[in-house]
Amino acid sequence: MLASQRQDRILAEVRARGAVRVADLVEQLDVSEMTVRRDITELDRAGLVRRVHGGAVAADGGAGRPTDEPGFAEKSTWATAEKRDIAALAARTIEPGQAVALSAGSTVHLLAQQIAADPALRPLTVVTNSLPVARTLHEAAGAAGGALDVILTGGSRTPSDALVGPVADTALATLRVDRLFLGVHGLDESGLMTPNLAEAATDRALLRCAAAVTVLADHTKWGVVGLARIASLEEVDVVVTDAGLPEPARAVLADSGCALLTPTDHQPEER
Repeated sequence: MLASQRQDRILAEVRARGAVRVADLVEQLDVSEMTVRRDITELDRAGLVRRVHGGAVAADGGAGRPTDEPGFAEKSTWATAEKRDIAALAARTIEPGQAVALSAGSTVHLLAQQIAADPALRPLTVVTNSLPVARTLHEAAGAAGGALDVILTGGSRTPSDALVGPVADTALATLRVDRLFLGVHGLDESGLMTPNLAEAATDRALLRCAAAVTVLADHTKWGVVGLARIASLEEVDVVVTDAGLPEPARAVLADSGCALLTPTDHQPEER
């Protein structure tokens, strides 16, 4: 197979899935790891993909400039199967009687749908700064007879339908929850990132009010940059992800003390 043919195959995989792993491409193309890495480098130089640890992601799938902030509707179309699995797995870590916080983001919104549909998780108190999350849970709260309590922060609305800013930050400073479920724009060795400065500040306020932090991030989020850093990896207790996360990324998260939870697991390891 010619180099141009291999690179066309790699580009097609990235466009179809949002991201690819070097190990998978080695098997699919029946070539060496060095050859695959060289092809990815060429595609990266051409601006067609973005090279990340262990593979490549779409050049435009949220991995563009650090200030790019896609809207909620657009993000909801990315890696949908992986996000559904992540949300279902995260829901299994919630216990009735808890108070939890849900940030903005398409994967966290899918978790809210899981909570809304599962009476076994009630009674439950949910704090959120996400308008879609609040809408989904408020509809379920009416039928829950008071067993589902939804607290929505105030604030200014972002393109991702998050409420942020001083009003949200002040409200969160008065609250305490058992666990925060946090969606992120991207993450790498340096920590969790978002392109929105105000959202980063409100996400930090969410972290401060939580006894434990669970990040929901599919494999395409690894290596995606953002203008603002939310927190270091050391501040995260659990990362719920999918099987597509590259091995080097898994090693970085493990070295930082994050327990990994994937759809093939039943529960995270103890920290």
